[in-house]
Amino acid sequence: MVGAALLAARAALLCGAGRVYAAVLSSQAPSVDVCQPEIMFRSPDMLTRLSQLNCVVIGPGFGQTEAAIELLEFWLAQSVPILIDADALNLIATHPHLAAITKNRHAETVITPHPGEAARLLATSGESIQQNRVESALKLARLLHVTCVLKGAGSICAHYDGRWFVNTTGNPGLAAGGTGDVLSGIIGSVMAQGLTGLEAAKLGVYVHGAAADSLVLQGIGPVGLTASEVAKETRNIINQLNQNDAGA
Repeated sequence: MVGAALLAARAALLCGAGRVYAAVLSSQAPSVDVCQPEIMFRSPDMLTRLSQLNCVVIGPGFGQTEAAIELLEFWLAQSVPILIDADALNLIATHPHLAAITKNRHAETVITPHPGEAARLLATSGESIQQNRVESALKLARLLHVTCVLKGAGSICAHYDGRWFVNTTGNPGLAAGGTGDVLSGIIGSVMAQGLTGLEAAKLGVYVHGAAADSLVLQGIGPVGLTASEVAKETRNIINQLNQNDAGA
């Protein structure tokens, strides 16, 4: 799913990451994003050779092939901060050695499961996750030694040290396909700019939800709200927050 990687990369760029690389496993992938040509495409192998990366987002549109497993193994073993989403989470749920590598990482690690992905990671049902959202997020955070963002209405940000927070922004428009990829790009972007995993998660879910709320106030959505529109609006929200901080 090349579009998932594009959405995450575009969101990262729009949220202030000065240099964004994108790599996809598909042989049908474009060599340039014509809508956002500032994004620099590299092959997955070329990306592993870059030493200047401040954060890696892995999982959106990833697939679950042997090549995906090998790439995930590589990046989990690196000291760079990492955000893990989508199929990368499903691979961790399926392969115990990947979960062990994740748990033993020393760099900042954020995971962003939706309830279905969380259920697979905890070997339980989606219904159980939804009935015990805070407990599930905390359990995942401790199990993998990460910051866990359990997505959904009132996204939970849970840290392995026991701290947890509930996000209050957002609306049903965020159920649209691709918005989770945008969230990954937002959080990865602010991690790359120096925030800790927990700080990035909290800011990311707030900005993501606030962008959707702002669009609804403008008469855009919630029905028909798209992930691309949310990504663009996040830039306005972050700039408004920066202006408020400067005036405080």
